[in-house]
Formats: sequence, C-alpha cells, structure tokens
Amino acid sequence: MNDKPIVALDFSTTKEIEDFLLLFKDESLYVKVGMELYYQHGAEIVKWIKDLGHEIFLDLKLHDIPNTVHRAMKGLASLDIDMVNVHAAGGSEMMKAAKDGLIAGTPVGSTVPKLIAVTQLTSTSEEAMQSEQLIKVSLQESVLHYADLTCKSGLDGVVCSAWEARMIKDHTNDDFICLTPGIRPAGSAVGDQKRVATPARAREIGSTFIVVGRPITQAADPVAAYHEIKKQWNGVE
Repeated sequence: MNDKPIVALDFSTTKEIEDFLLLFKDESLYVKVGMELYYQHGAEIVKWIKDLGHEIFLDLKLHDIPNTVHRAMKGLASLDIDMVNVHAAGGSEMMKAAKDGLIAGTPVGSTVPKLIAVTQLTSTSEEAMQSEQLIKVSLQESVLHYADLTCKSGLDGVVCSAWEARMIKDHTNDDFICLTPGIRPAGSAVGDQKRVATPARAREIGSTFIVVGRPITQAADPVAAYHEIKKQWNGVE
C-alpha cells in the first residue's frame, strides 16, 4: 500500500491549484490530475506540478482504437507522470497497446509509469450498469472480469471500489494495484459516489492507493484534513 492518499485536484483554474499546493509547500503530495484540468491547461499543468516535487496520477481514462491509444500513451510518458489509466472496456488489444506506448515513450533511464484500467466507475450502480450498458451479470462479476482481463493484458492494476479490492487481489495477485476512489471520512457527504468506504476500511480490505478529493480540497483546513485522512489510511490512532 502507498502511504500517501492521492489528492484529487478537481479545480478549474491554475490559481486554485496554486493556492491549494502552496498550503503544502514543504511536503510532497501524490495528486490526481483529471480531465477537467488537463483538457483546459494541457501538458504544461502536469510539468508545473512535477516541478513542484509532487507525484502525479494522470486520470484521463483513455478509450479508443489500439493505435490511437498507443500513440497517446507514448506522448504522455514523456511528461514524467507516475501513473495513468485507460478503460478496461477498450479490450485487451487496446490495453496492451497502451502499455507498449508507455514503454516506448519513457525516456531512457526513467521509470515506466504505472498503468491501470478502470473497471466500473464508482458512480455506477448495478441497476444502471445492467439497464444502460446491457451487462446482465452482477456488478461484482463485471468488475472481476475486467480486473482479470487487465491483469492478463500485462497492466499493473485497476481502478475499483474499495469493496472490490480484496476480491480482485485474491483473483489476481497481492502486487496488483487496486486504486480506489469514493473514499469518504466517517460522517462526510457521499456526493455523487455510490460505492464508498472510509480510509481505514479501505486499508483493511485491500486498497493499494486511495483517492480523496472534496473532503480535503473543500475542507475549512485542507492541511489538517489531509493529515487526518493520511493518519486513518496508515492506521495511526
């Protein structure tokens, strides 16, 4: 398990990001840069955050034909990111192409970024999956199927709910990454997430990384909120 919770930088402007990161000027964070930020500010926002000394999970969820994903990943690898993802629904050929692209684009002497795949979004309910995606198995079966496909395709892990992490590790291996969004401290609002867990419970049931956004970024004291969640995640009383 990684000892730092990943902070979702779900902000719209670079000023908001700068103000937030200035609160942690003496500390190296692991942050998530998602579609909102990347599509508005491009690669420069990634380079800037890396220059500040933070680790980055680039959450773009690529899903396209294998050749396009290969070329996109080759370019993203040059940004010195630490982890990136695709949609497992793109299939094994696409996932293998993504991995090959990352390897090809990583500068000599640098570490290839971790590559993980989304199984089912934590905002997706079983009812919605069955009625809208026309997947007629249970949500758990769908997640496990995608995790197994991801593992066999040579990727490092998956994005999943914390409640699915132990099942996935038992079906793959203990080194297989289970990155889990939908983390909420006890008593906080669930928001648009459907399958949530506390940091402590996520640790107990097998999460490798946790992603936390609003409970930190919208807290009255983001630094105190971050360190409290980090303590819970690391099992510190």
